[in-house]
Amino acid sequence: MTLRALLMLVLGLLLSPLASAHKASTGYLHLAARQGNLDGRIELAVRDLDFAMDLDANRDGAVTWGELKAARGRIADYVRDRLSVAAAGERCELQDRDLKVVSHSDGNYAVLYLSGSCPKVADRLSIDYRLFFDIDALHRGLLALDLQSGGTQSGVFAPDAHELQYATVGSDVGRVFVEYFRAGLVHVWSGLDHLLFLAGLFLPAVLRRVHSRWVAVPDVRTALKDTAFIVTAFTLAHACTLTLAATGAFTLPSRLVESAVALTVLFAGFNNLVPLVYRELFWLSGLFGLIHGAAVASALIDLGLPGSGRVWALLAFNLGVEVAQLTLLLVVVIPAFAFRNTGFYRKYLLLPGSAVVAFVGACWFVERACGIYFGVPLP
Repeated sequence: MTLRALLMLVLGLLLSPLASAHKASTGYLHLAARQGNLDGRIELAVRDLDFAMDLDANRDGAVTWGELKAARGRIADYVRDRLSVAAAGERCELQDRDLKVVSHSDGNYAVLYLSGSCPKVADRLSIDYRLFFDIDALHRGLLALDLQSGGTQSGVFAPDAHELQYATVGSDVGRVFVEYFRAGLVHVWSGLDHLLFLAGLFLPAVLRRVHSRWVAVPDVRTALKDTAFIVTAFTLAHACTLTLAATGAFTLPSRLVESAVALTVLFAGFNNLVPLVYRELFWLSGLFGLIHGAAVASALIDLGLPGSGRVWALLAFNLGVEVAQLTLLLVVVIPAFAFRNTGFYRKYLLLPGSAVVAFVGACWFVERACGIYFGVPLP
């Protein structure tokens, strides 16, 4: 493949609809339910609100505090139309109390403070969250629910799981496990940086580097076994730092961690073009897993792990990550095995694909480390 063709391929990727697509988003809902009274807040990315409601009145490409404050009534109506809480089958009234702005690692968030009451005190609460799902299927709502018993319940809202129910007394370990397992699956399947990192590892899965040449693996079992070791090493390391960071054992600056994640993507692609490490890749995968685990811990910290069932939540999330990665392994490696002996695979899939992974990783690194935006979609 010529350099000109490679550059055209990369340029085509950046000019594709993906490059201008709306970024997958996250909302944070914090509620306290005590004796039929509700109190809490919802944090929504300003960029998401602008995308949904067109808040940029002067069309200068930035939503100011003045524009956000002027739209407070519209934002409150938007939230009330798409968020509801019910007790014993009767809807609880929610009112907005205040509007502020906070900064998260991925930008500014509007914080709408809420309060309300339920007509009945019930042993179960039902929360229905439908924000942004009609315009962004990858949006996720993360819930932290404080109960009168002193326990904390957590949940993840998605288009196919927009209504969740909670016992106001005690805990539901099974529900916690299912929700966090699903969140682990979504973390892999919807995380563009995670997918590109795996692509860099999986592209050469059916080949081996021998005397500066790519040689096809002898059988599919070898390819699957070796790649499974790489995936499992990543998951175990990912689980270690994720668990430690999410439980408060250590904290790292988000810019440093996110920049390091971008470097792992860059290296995964570059290593296929100019092999630096091509034996026992599971050690490299484990090292990079430590970095990715620290990165995703920030989302779980914002979510708030359940007061009871915390171990189950972390276990379920990491199992979800492992299952999602093994599923991708089967989807990618088995078809690739059929073409491993062809020049087509090496010339038009391995090398261009790795170049794209490395290029996007480099752009992400500069964006995250230096704050210079190139238009490459962020995960």
